[in-house]
Amino acid sequence: MPGTIPIAEQVVSALRAVVGEGSAALHEPSFGGSEWLYLKECLDSTFVSSVGKFVDRFESELASFTGAGHAVAVVNGTAALHIALKLAGVRTDDEVLIPALTFVATANAVSYCGATPHLVDSEESTLGMDAARLRAHLVSQTEQRVGSCVNRATGRIIRAMVPMHTLGHPVDLDGLLAVAKDFNIAMVEDAAESLGSYYRGQHTGTFGLLGILSFNGNKTITTGGGGAILTNDPELARRAKHLTTTAKVPHRWEFVHDELGYNYRMPNINAALGCAQLEQLADFLNSKRALFERYRNAFATVLGVRVVAEPVNCHSNYWLQTLLLDESLVLQRDDILAATNDAGLMTRPAWTPMHRLTPFSRCPSMSLRGVESLTSRLINLPSSSFLLNRTVERGDFK
Repeated sequence: MPGTIPIAEQVVSALRAVVGEGSAALHEPSFGGSEWLYLKECLDSTFVSSVGKFVDRFESELASFTGAGHAVAVVNGTAALHIALKLAGVRTDDEVLIPALTFVATANAVSYCGATPHLVDSEESTLGMDAARLRAHLVSQTEQRVGSCVNRATGRIIRAMVPMHTLGHPVDLDGLLAVAKDFNIAMVEDAAESLGSYYRGQHTGTFGLLGILSFNGNKTITTGGGGAILTNDPELARRAKHLTTTAKVPHRWEFVHDELGYNYRMPNINAALGCAQLEQLADFLNSKRALFERYRNAFATVLGVRVVAEPVNCHSNYWLQTLLLDESLVLQRDDILAATNDAGLMTRPAWTPMHRLTPFSRCPSMSLRGVESLTSRLINLPSSSFLLNRTVERGDFK
């Protein structure tokens, strides 16, 4: 009977039924398109830094794919979020609402602005910010002063919120947009993980004042290192490009910089890789959805676990396939992690939540009971887009 087999063994067996023999990394890039051709073209042109045709092309194609009015390519997602927050008006001694369950880059970017993260709880249905509980928290803990939302306990203005689309699953944007409007808080979407994800038919990262994407080596598409700022506001796009190009005023030979700027522009050689990856994005997304279905079927008979599915009214990119354990299995999570990794099948828990990290342990926070529960029950599974197409010969991965 399945119930007599240790849960860790059942998970390993279910994983093997999907990925086959050999080892499997958590998420590896796939380079089966024009990557080598475009990189050679970039090298032959000698335009390998922040000027070149591939940067312009990548930005244009990103804007077209996401439906954003403008896309500005930068060196990584953290840099994108840093500049997006500055453009949203975040300044020293402000507070910014972020999920406690996020990658540390979200909190770091807030800190780069001299602001303080204000930690928000997450809900199980989306893994993202809990809009209803956030509203109740703001009602009880803040007040409006001259059109700004002020934390009564600290006296600081809550200037912005950064909903993060966790593991590629869209957050409750209707609820959070309503909160942002009612409390006079700017929204900057952390869509680092959600390229190819849609909320009510609209691409993530395009709902707020600004949004950001990441193209790190472990993302759905990669530029090696890279990110982008999305916005529908042409002036914000102009300012984003200016600030990320060291605030240099265009001139044929003079070096004039009219404000504090940042050397954040994406190099042409990275954008060349990104253009080749974008050409394959539809296939990557289809493969990830097929992988989700295979995982869901494989785990259907494993009691006490389920594969996280896209929220209602959403279309997820399924960046990282994820198991959610029942509360009754919390104490066996580490046994599952050990057994799968010992078998060469890389799994990992969710990130350490921000309130448990030393730099952010004293940040203002609402009750985080949802985050505490989710953190103890989430397990990410091997999620590379090519997993279902592996041959026996390709079965051994680093």
